[in-house]
Amino acid sequence: MRSGAIPFQFEIEDVLRGFLKSANGRTSSILLTLPFINVRVLPSTIETRVAAQLVIRASDRRVLSAQECCDECINDALRSLQEMRAEFVAKQIEVLDVRDGPLYRLIELMLVGIRQFLTFEQRLIKPKRSDDPTLPVDTRQAYFDGLELLRGHLSRCLGQLAVLAGINVPSDGLISGYQGVWQIDAYKPVDCGNWTN
Repeated sequence: MRSGAIPFQFEIEDVLRGFLKSANGRTSSILLTLPFINVRVLPSTIETRVAAQLVIRASDRRVLSAQECCDECINDALRSLQEMRAEFVAKQIEVLDVRDGPLYRLIELMLVGIRQFLTFEQRLIKPKRSDDPTLPVDTRQAYFDGLELLRGHLSRCLGQLAVLAGINVPSDGLISGYQGVWQIDAYKPVDCGNWTN
């Protein structure tokens, strides 16, 4: 069902800049691999605990591992994404005291992806005629391709959350299917050369 097309690109430069505030060069720090940059961080105890919770909960999210085929599947995926978004916001609030830390920023990176996908989806799915409730084939395909980009983005972020939590990446489901290098063409280019603390 996936065509491999890139129907939109994530804009993440501002979030990546924020990771500079989380950077820590201590020998005990851990390396996070993100699109365009790698950063060493030293998470707090609460960050490692909450990161583990997020990885475990997200592993059961069907939207990140299911294969859509119809308009009802699209509705189910959107509902699940909204639930996931609410959970991410709740966890961001939980770690508000360490908002300059790496966990807050990783959650923000996931939320940015969800928000941008939902904006893409809203522009894509225009009001339908009342006598024909199905989406046109090209619209449905663009939606599926966009959702595939979001799955890759969220899964790789969750993989980095597992690194932050010090736990193994789950061996099945959403995360394992999207590990490896980030799909850079899914992101608007970022020029890190001019960044300063």
